[in-house]
Amino acid sequence: MRSTLRSTLPTRPSLPVRALVPAAGAAALLLASALPAGAHGRAVPDVTAAGSYGVVTFRVPNESDTAATTSLQVELPTGAPFTHVAVEPVPGWTAAVQEGPLPEPVEVSGATITRAPLSVTWTAEPGAAGIAVGQFQEFDLQVGPLPEQGTRVVLPAVQTYADGEVSDWSQVADEGAAEPDSPAPEFTTTAATDAGHGAHGPAVAGADATAVAAASPTGTTGTSGADGTARALGAAGLVLGAAALVLALLRRRGPAAR
Repeated sequence: MRSTLRSTLPTRPSLPVRALVPAAGAAALLLASALPAGAHGRAVPDVTAAGSYGVVTFRVPNESDTAATTSLQVELPTGAPFTHVAVEPVPGWTAAVQEGPLPEPVEVSGATITRAPLSVTWTAEPGAAGIAVGQFQEFDLQVGPLPEQGTRVVLPAVQTYADGEVSDWSQVADEGAAEPDSPAPEFTTTAATDAGHGAHGPAVAGADATAVAAASPTGTTGTSGADGTARALGAAGLVLGAAALVLALLRRRGPAAR
């Protein structure tokens, strides 16, 4: 025979439906305000320290329901230009860096610059899929040196689709204002660091090796520590052996003394 268990805990009075509706509406508004404005193209730098050289990744989603993205053009700063721009190859795409005269001479790292890279254009190769519907693609640029701390590095972009549609991502919002409908990719530089200047892989690796060597008494990594441990264990073995010999002699002399 099946029995039914009933809870003896007191139950809370249920709220009327009319009281739940305003709360649900407020929660929906709060959730909507926390969501991003849209999956627009973004510029994501791996470093932001002034004076450094780093990689800026452009993440480009396809926002069309019917056509693939076939081209992306990114404008580079001219007020605080990069003197170094290099592209990472992307399968199925060609990349071209356009260099030209600056609107006016600019001083970069103590030198007066009159020409600099002005734009980069990625184009899908003939027969390649481009960025298909529902997909995104990343394009990497190595750039530098980054301008002084607090500089907004704005990188307007033009995205072209196979059907001829063009998305112009060039709107720049004022500080503290809401994101516009077609925001330009951008990031802001931070304070310079010792590691940031000319920060490439070998320099960082060399600094780490130096720090490890400095912690070793002989200036080498690993060898002196192993030798010291071996010497300590050897000395402990000698002490224990001598103690065992003395104990054996005392035991052997014990019966004779009685």
